[in-house]
Amino acid sequence: MRIVFFGTPSFAVASLEALVNSRFTVAGAVTQPDKPQGRSRSVLVPPPVKVAAQTHGIPVLQPVRPVGDVFTTSLRRLEPDLGVVVAYGHILRPEILTLPPRGMINVHASLLPRYRGAAPVQHAILRGEMETGVSIMQMEEGLDSGPVLHRVPTAIGQEETAGALAVRLAEVGAMALIEALSLISGGLARPQPQDDSKATYAPKIDREMARVLWHWDAATLARQVRAFDPAPGAWTNLNGTGVKLFGARAVPGTGEPGLVLSAGERLVVAAGQGALAVQEVQPAGKARMAVEQWVRGRGVAVGRKFE
Repeated sequence: MRIVFFGTPSFAVASLEALVNSRFTVAGAVTQPDKPQGRSRSVLVPPPVKVAAQTHGIPVLQPVRPVGDVFTTSLRRLEPDLGVVVAYGHILRPEILTLPPRGMINVHASLLPRYRGAAPVQHAILRGEMETGVSIMQMEEGLDSGPVLHRVPTAIGQEETAGALAVRLAEVGAMALIEALSLISGGLARPQPQDDSKATYAPKIDREMARVLWHWDAATLARQVRAFDPAPGAWTNLNGTGVKLFGARAVPGTGEPGLVLSAGERLVVAAGQGALAVQEVQPAGKARMAVEQWVRGRGVAVGRKFE
């Protein structure tokens, strides 16, 4: 079976590598264009999927948007039997979804119909879920609403960050993808329609969603810090300057929300209920560092107040 692979970030690379090492043929990879970086924006950085695909000699397409006759013709020339989509970053139109004779399937980082959308890993941690997983879904026009071919659950660690969980789910997804493809190629796949009444949504993360509101309880704030580690980073202000927080947990403590109760090897800040103990920070314009290093540099002290 010839497969065309759609994907962009590091999360998608595990699935691409699994396909390369399987009995299936990767006819081509579709990914987003290289991104300009640096102060002059003159350095183009290729997406991880492009780097992985080129390592294996796989043809790469990089349309600005996956639409139009030129892209459709290039895709058709790859003669795919089926498409696999993993965190590509663009919505695919019906003419693309139906171009491979066997359609397209998606590796989604949640147990659908829960957490449809762009940020299922972060939202699962934010809402205090104890379990998540990966779903292999047949793609259709709706938002992550297609029939599910295969689900693989996994527990969420009590202190697991979104970054660490995403790494695990990438490997779980790669395994689940190969299992689903084996079912498809063997004629054993039995797609199960999703129950839309049980659907929840995980919209794209914006900066305001990552802002720490100190009147919230400490357990909620600890989940927020874990959900946005490593990016975009849960943030707060100190004297009008932004500071990102990492490695947080809820601890006993009382005081006005946002007040620094302790500053040493860890930073303890009063919340609406309890307190938040933080291990690492990233002041605006600086690298991520241990709290102890920040305290030694007089970045914060007991009695200061975050806003």
